[in-house]
Amino acid sequence: MTGAWLLALIRRRTVQAVGVAVGIALAVGLLASVGGFIGSAQSTMTARAASDVTVDWQVQVAAGSDVPAVTSVVRAASGVTRVLPVGYGAVRSLSATTGSTTQRTGSGVVLGLPPGYAAEFPGQLRLLAGTGDGVLVAQQTAANLHVAPGDRVLVDLGAGVPRPVVIGGVVDLPHANSLFQTVGAPVGAQPNAPPDNVLLLPASTFRTVFAGRGDLVTTQLHVRRTHALPADPTSAAVDVAQAANNLTAKLAGHGLIGDNLGASLAAARADASYARVLFLFLGLPGAALAGLLTIAVAGADRETRRRDQALLRLRGASRRAVLRLAFAEAALLALVGGVAGLALAGVASWIAFGPSAFSADAGWIATWSGAAFAAGILVAIAAIVVPTLRDLNATTVLESRRRVVTPGRAWWERMYLDLLLLAGGIVLVVITTQAGYSLVLAPEGVPTINVNYWAFLGPALIWVGAGLLIWRLVELLLTRRRTVSRLVRPAAGLLAGAGASSFLRQRRAIARSSMLMALAFAFAVSTAVFDSTYQQQAEVDARLTNGADVRVTTALGAETGPSLGATIASVPGVRHVEPVQHRYAYVGADLQDLYGVNPATIASATSLQDAYFAGGTAAQLLQKLAATPDGVLVSQETAKDYQLNLGDRVTLRLPDARTRQQVPVTFRYIGQALEFPTAPKDSFLIANAGYVAQQTHSDAVGTFLVTTDGTGPGAVAAAIRSRIGTAGIVTPIGVSRASIGSSLTSVDLAGLTRLELAFALALGAAAGGLVLVLGMRQRRSSFAVMSVLGATRGQLRGLVAAEGALTVTGGLVLGSLLGVALSEILVAVLTGVFDPPPAALAVPWGYLAAVALVTVAGVAAVSATVTRRTARPPIESLRDR
Repeated sequence: MTGAWLLALIRRRTVQAVGVAVGIALAVGLLASVGGFIGSAQSTMTARAASDVTVDWQVQVAAGSDVPAVTSVVRAASGVTRVLPVGYGAVRSLSATTGSTTQRTGSGVVLGLPPGYAAEFPGQLRLLAGTGDGVLVAQQTAANLHVAPGDRVLVDLGAGVPRPVVIGGVVDLPHANSLFQTVGAPVGAQPNAPPDNVLLLPASTFRTVFAGRGDLVTTQLHVRRTHALPADPTSAAVDVAQAANNLTAKLAGHGLIGDNLGASLAAARADASYARVLFLFLGLPGAALAGLLTIAVAGADRETRRRDQALLRLRGASRRAVLRLAFAEAALLALVGGVAGLALAGVASWIAFGPSAFSADAGWIATWSGAAFAAGILVAIAAIVVPTLRDLNATTVLESRRRVVTPGRAWWERMYLDLLLLAGGIVLVVITTQAGYSLVLAPEGVPTINVNYWAFLGPALIWVGAGLLIWRLVELLLTRRRTVSRLVRPAAGLLAGAGASSFLRQRRAIARSSMLMALAFAFAVSTAVFDSTYQQQAEVDARLTNGADVRVTTALGAETGPSLGATIASVPGVRHVEPVQHRYAYVGADLQDLYGVNPATIASATSLQDAYFAGGTAAQLLQKLAATPDGVLVSQETAKDYQLNLGDRVTLRLPDARTRQQVPVTFRYIGQALEFPTAPKDSFLIANAGYVAQQTHSDAVGTFLVTTDGTGPGAVAAAIRSRIGTAGIVTPIGVSRASIGSSLTSVDLAGLTRLELAFALALGAAAGGLVLVLGMRQRRSSFAVMSVLGATRGQLRGLVAAEGALTVTGGLVLGSLLGVALSEILVAVLTGVFDPPPAALAVPWGYLAAVALVTVAGVAAVSATVTRRTARPPIESLRDR
């Protein structure tokens, strides 16, 4: 009997069966593909975090310990692939005579590098001039001493005759912060900045220079580890940290470990959590909507299924046999839909992410695919088995033969559950997004991550409450028979009254269709707006980090006045060059970045947004700064820490170019800057460049912000680099765009965007057509009766078109309003994803118009199909019942 039932299902109710399978496929496909995104995202984050580290571990050998013995222990540690000893020597000063002048620095650090160091740790040194052999000088030191390859530098150890070395090349140290870290010191106790004066000597030269002065030398072991790590950054960070702890125990006090690899992996933990959070906010609503669509498709055929089951019971089938058939139908459709969904997920993920879609751990992919398939089974049970069980418990055999129409309002309408859910959701969103809110909290040095899962409850309640409210509003409209009659009269003509009565009887089905269409369109709107806003803010973040199309960072102490700016401006492709002073100023005991700018021109060189400032717009505060020569804008953290009020005098200590000493300079506090191009996020100061130059007797420029004339920033950066040589580090915006953080950016959220939007489009089309066509198929007998009573084909076409128009108009209008509200909520709740927060949402009008057109086209196609069916002889339609 089961086989006959399933065969009849396929032959007689093909459209309904296909509809249910399609809904299951969409739910399974969306869950599986978004799960694949999370897996590949985590894998990419781990690989990116590991690749950003040049020296995985720095092992500081304790004073008096045997270096070869410690090296042997480190080499034997699990996962270690390469160990090289590096000497660190402290010097009193460096000096050089060029031309007729002699330059002398303060204290400095000299490194002793073993042969092959640059090849073993690529990226640690970047050659700017000369050769990579022999003695190398850091770019900042070369600027301080005015030296170039071939010049002689004297190394003063503090006693005896300074020891000369000849410079072979000038290098940049991209990872200077970790290279000169204090190994074993907590995060807050690390140096504020790496040393300004650095020489790098071959190991043999280093031993010669420091012969007899072992008291000035320490040794570090630079370690390269295998990067075969777990895909999850958190698990990878824990593994590396445990390996470091194991080695620390084996060293038994003879060495301390600076875990650069673990620190980089730990920094990616929050991004991995945000990737999972994005699934809950962007993927789960779509999967739930696909499940509702499946249940609605199955519900549209519920009367036919009820009659078939009643016939079975009249012929002697037991309740258990009827349930067995329902389970068999659910299993068949779940199998077909689940397999199709997994295939759809594979194709969609390949299109959206490319080969990286399958870079996740095989176990993760299998687990997530199994979970998605299980979700498809649950949807099938909810759509087919649960209604069957309800019918068996609620009706007798004879009652099952009659059409059941439930009068009055549903229980949730009488309890105003929709309004209660909306109010509760809004209150929860307000509470969770109040000041100090953080969705994901990943403290440094703590292996666990805290996610505020209560933040999910507010949007979930709003989703459910809004859906029920849309149902209520559409059903309320359809109970206004006269109003509906006037609305459909232009299309249905004299049949408007009968059509309004038909709509009234079918108001639940029509309201359900409108609700599903509205939720589908709201899902498309909220997802598209969120993703577009994210892409917009990723570009804003890149511009905030880089400052402009191209950034030229000069060496402090170099001749960086108007001449260098004019050289940069002469490069083809450069439209504007904006000089920005970059100094370090003491606020009390805190060393902070100070930027001297020209308020009249800085806005034209970079993208300043009002969201970057507090207490006024960007234009207002820059005008105020221009009108106050000694004015200063301080970061929010600084204003809070020092309890500053507008108009307060603030005394900073700045380096004076004449005396080379810190001198007090008084400023007036005029406002706050929350963000500023090229500035760190937490503590910085912005002042007038003219006033800073006057007080410090130096107009040296730290950064030139270069705006191109439309020429590619990469090409312009290369031309500038060839023109200025070692005078500055040139960074095009593409480099900053690729490196800013976020590993979440590195996993290419654009792929998730394409994936989400494709499923949103499919859900919109399905909600717009599939549910409506099944509902209209159930009313073929009504159309046949109207035809027998004299309704013309044109009137029937108008009636069908009127129902489609009511459904799609209500769905799109209410869905648009809900989508806009949900977009605002998503951006507010997922605030940690955006850095900086958006000043306004980005709306992809083209995509939303495409979704609306596809939905309208689906409804139009349904209406045309049903209209053609009305051309059949009425007796055939009645016989089909």
